[in-house]
Amino acid sequence: MPSNRGENIRMPTSDTLRELIHRAAQGDREAMDQLLGLHRARLRRMVAIRMDPRLSARIDPSDVVQETLAEASQQLPDYLDRRELPFYAWLRELAWTRLVDLYRFHVLAQRRSVNRETDWIGLSNDSAMGLAEQLAASISTPSERFAKADLKDRIHSALSRLSTQDREIIVMRHLEQLT
Repeated sequence: MPSNRGENIRMPTSDTLRELIHRAAQGDREAMDQLLGLHRARLRRMVAIRMDPRLSARIDPSDVVQETLAEASQQLPDYLDRRELPFYAWLRELAWTRLVDLYRFHVLAQRRSVNRETDWIGLSNDSAMGLAEQLAASISTPSERFAKADLKDRIHSALSRLSTQDREIIVMRHLEQLT
């Protein structure tokens, strides 16, 4: 779980993004680097939230982000020609594909049986507790803090009862800061 789970990641303005995309499309290498760099922290948070806990002993989220940005740098001219997705959505898709590939390589590389596979897509237990902490973070008075542990447990329990899609919406909104 990222250490900055309760912090907001500063997002570039849409004007800044439009200008950088325009300059990058003109071949401005500095604009390309800035465009990719602006999303590093946001991608790292997404990767840390989404990474299967079994991978964390072998792979650091920063390495996944670095590999994603290197791939994005190579594919950027093609993206700039097409622009089928918003820029961050395109980067997020590249990072997600990298996570899936790493999961397949490190977790599913052994003999597979239907009984051994687990549903890892979504929230790990640590991520669910992190989301519960963030949602309960506004509590500040001493009497409210006393009830915070119980509230976190209730939020965690409620999250575990949601469908995968509903949990995904909450994760994307509160942890990945998507609209």
